[in-house]
Amino acid sequence: MIAELGLALLWIAAALACLSLIAGALFLRAGPKDLASLVRPASVAQGVLTAVAFALLIALFVRSDMSVELVARNSNSLKPMIFKVAGAWGNHEGSMLLWLTILGLSGALVALFEKRLREDTLIATLTAQAALSLGFFAFLLFSSNPFNRLPVAPPDGQGLNPLLQDIGLAFHPPTLYVGYVGLSVAFSFAVGALVTREIGPAFARAMRPWVLGSWIFLTLGITAGSYWAYYELGWGGWWFWDPVENVSLIPWLAGAALLHSVAVTATRNALRAWTVMLAVIGFSMSMVGTFIVRSGLLTSVHSFAVDPERGTFLLVLMALYIGGALTLFAIRAGTVAEGKKFALVSREGSLVINNLLLTTILALVLLGTLYPIVAEAMGEKISVGPPYYNRVAGPLALILCLVMVAGPLLAWRKDDGRKLWSRLPPAIFAGAAVLFALVLFGGKIGILPLLGMSVAGVVAVASLAPLWNRNLRRTPLPTWGMVLAHFGVAVALAGMAAESAFIKERLVAAAPGETVRVADFAVRFDGVRPVAGPNYTALEGSLTATTPGGASFVLKPESRMFPGLMGTAPTETNEAALLTRPGGQLYAVLGQPVPGTNGAPDRYQLRLWWKPLVWWIWLGGGLIALGAALALIGRAQLLAIWRVRRARKAEERFAP
Repeated sequence: MIAELGLALLWIAAALACLSLIAGALFLRAGPKDLASLVRPASVAQGVLTAVAFALLIALFVRSDMSVELVARNSNSLKPMIFKVAGAWGNHEGSMLLWLTILGLSGALVALFEKRLREDTLIATLTAQAALSLGFFAFLLFSSNPFNRLPVAPPDGQGLNPLLQDIGLAFHPPTLYVGYVGLSVAFSFAVGALVTREIGPAFARAMRPWVLGSWIFLTLGITAGSYWAYYELGWGGWWFWDPVENVSLIPWLAGAALLHSVAVTATRNALRAWTVMLAVIGFSMSMVGTFIVRSGLLTSVHSFAVDPERGTFLLVLMALYIGGALTLFAIRAGTVAEGKKFALVSREGSLVINNLLLTTILALVLLGTLYPIVAEAMGEKISVGPPYYNRVAGPLALILCLVMVAGPLLAWRKDDGRKLWSRLPPAIFAGAAVLFALVLFGGKIGILPLLGMSVAGVVAVASLAPLWNRNLRRTPLPTWGMVLAHFGVAVALAGMAAESAFIKERLVAAAPGETVRVADFAVRFDGVRPVAGPNYTALEGSLTATTPGGASFVLKPESRMFPGLMGTAPTETNEAALLTRPGGQLYAVLGQPVPGTNGAPDRYQLRLWWKPLVWWIWLGGGLIALGAALALIGRAQLLAIWRVRRARKAEERFAP
């Protein structure tokens, strides 16, 4: 009954989305005003029903109901509970229902709490959101039903992909999806404002918290996904430029550009058309990513193996939504005034340059991701790897960081370039000092890591400049948020550059008792022992790492074997062991045994890395997200204060 109830709730929620769409469209075409009163409650009910349906899907996974096809294909009664729950979205159908749930709840929140827009603009926004939901309801109900029953229930399920049986699955996809769907709300705001021609500060202020919240979750999702791949896949890297990694990065770049642009529109009433266009681009990139992951066009450890028919369905949805929004923008573009003018040397000018660089990097990453598809369609197999991205995106990213340094130091509307230079000496000195030290003592370093660490020094010092000569206790939270986020960029950049410049690697076949040196560590291989996990068996290696100071640490990498279930083949995975020190991480992977000869004991392949400052990458990502969260909280406080003051003025106006 649970599966049938979940499917029924999805159909009812789809009907409510259809009601919102029709009632909103008729109201906007000068229909009866009573129609507007249907849109808000229908949007709220749709979100609630979709969330209940998703909760029922999780219940089916928790109960290991193998009569449901999705559970049988992606779960097993032996799995730990956390992976049963996370398995509900560790597959195509479940992840799409999660997407739709977040989309529905977002529309419900807009309907309940948005008070700043005119009624017609709000109804247009909710109508656009209903149109998005309806397309995904059709996709789910007609081609990806998560509640489909099997004619005969198997005795047990096939289990979840072993690579996904990690705590990262519980956090990485949901945070990314919240980020993606937040951009869909920004898209709906943009479409609503275009329909009613209300493109100005009020529209931007309504959109800004959604863009900021979306970008926070995208940052957390990408950071968590990077660390998950780093320790789970056993290859020792923090970013592979994998196609699916790229399609999470692309919306993040678009969101970063939109975040800065919407701030200018909200505070200075400028860049109106640019803000609307970036809102469309941001959600478009989310749709492109969804299509790539689920179409089967590109091979990735992250992608879902999905038949081409589903990819075609998504392609049609993408064409309808993106094409429709771009057509509307083209029709309305002539009526969208750019607002107040500003000089190139101004904070607005720096944000425009910042956005142009972000969108250029976005275009280059998108080109590298899609080019292999186009080449293969023309009969030629081409792979685009890290060298392309590092060479084309790396230099632009460094220039972007330098422009980011200048922005907070400039005045709004117009500033004097000479004053800017007078504010930069501490930052320039910091960057020069780092560069000088690396050239003298760093040894042979590539030009990009060398420049990266130097620019990180500039950004770290300049990011603190907005706090100079201020009363820190009275500094607004949004300012603290900007400072912390920009400082996080410097930390992450330093980690990326230092890891690339100074990484040390050893690949050996060691017998028990042998010692291997990597960087300043002496690593003794003590041997292996069999261990049993909840649903796997493993060989656990034991390594003792000793520092020059005599401190010893034990690392226990594992080579795990997951049994084949219900006709599937057994799967072997590597579980890396990490030793985190202030200066970096020692990363160890246990490989295959090498049989000994002439009675000698077996040797085991060991792969050891010393990765300087690598953990700064994820620390920087966390600081960026925390800074954005402080800005969001600060904006909410300012909004609450503004509402209280407006209410007091209204009381005074009508007081006897």
